[in-house]
Amino acid sequence: MDFFSKFCCIKGSDRKNQGKKDSTWRIFSLKELQLATNNFNYDNKLGEGGFGSVYWGQLWDGSQIAVKRLKSWSNKAEVEFSVEVEILARVRHKNLLTLRGYCAEGQERLIVYDYMTNLSLLSHLHGQHSAECHLDWPRRMNIAVGAAEGIAFWIRKVHPDGATHVTTRVKGTLGYLAPEYAMLGKASENCDVYSFGILLLELASGKKPMEKLSSTIKRPITDWALPLARERNFSELADERLNGNYVEEEMKRIVFVGLVCADNRPEKRPAMLDVVELLKGDKEKFAALEDDEIFKNTVAADSAAEDSSEIMSEDKEPKQEIEDLKT
Repeated sequence: MDFFSKFCCIKGSDRKNQGKKDSTWRIFSLKELQLATNNFNYDNKLGEGGFGSVYWGQLWDGSQIAVKRLKSWSNKAEVEFSVEVEILARVRHKNLLTLRGYCAEGQERLIVYDYMTNLSLLSHLHGQHSAECHLDWPRRMNIAVGAAEGIAFWIRKVHPDGATHVTTRVKGTLGYLAPEYAMLGKASENCDVYSFGILLLELASGKKPMEKLSSTIKRPITDWALPLARERNFSELADERLNGNYVEEEMKRIVFVGLVCADNRPEKRPAMLDVVELLKGDKEKFAALEDDEIFKNTVAADSAAEDSSEIMSEDKEPKQEIEDLKT
């Protein structure tokens, strides 16, 4: 399942009303969704990833929806689709997208969510709203904590036993995928923690997960952020669109938590519930985190960081079906 399609970071004033909405969902007809999205018109497309595309739509009653259209059909995809719909139908949380229903006709598999009127976090950081800084620092902190709470809730539903599941069908966006999932197809809570760590670094810096250094070389955001974090150079780490308007201790918290979550070594990543406490300001936990060897300018730290991330060339990228970042 795609990590970023499960939670909503930017709900604004709508969040207070989220819990009051009718939680019922239903089966949509393909014709109904075709009409709502203008036959999945390109102008209605909100985004695209390894799972497929998401379209904006409007139903006959005027309500707005987001429709996730799966890219391809197969027996395995059918199982994954069924599991996803079943889980989403049971999960309700203020920081998770609300399921409106689904459609399964012929080889079409579509999942219908409530539409985020304020768009997604990534659209504000890198998309049509990225030129203007709509996200001040207090709002970014609220997003970080709210998203962490939503994902922790999601993980308890999806990985209740903490088990690792193996799949041969890797889907997602390069830069957010944990190495063990991208290379070996091992999906676990740790994979979601890794993805969230990358998102935290994006939230703090405004940078994309992968920076193109040349036509064939890409640098992960962790390689850029770690040396600056060791130097405590938060002014360089901060999104320039903030114009210096941030709380340094909170910036430090987001960056350090992001980096430890995005460690390439799964055993070094914190549990998502610990991430929530760290972001909320647990002083004891954060003191222990700050003392981690990875944040020290020592030979041991350099060795750990070398294991944790590396500049990637095109021929090192995983061979599985992965939707690359668009630049």
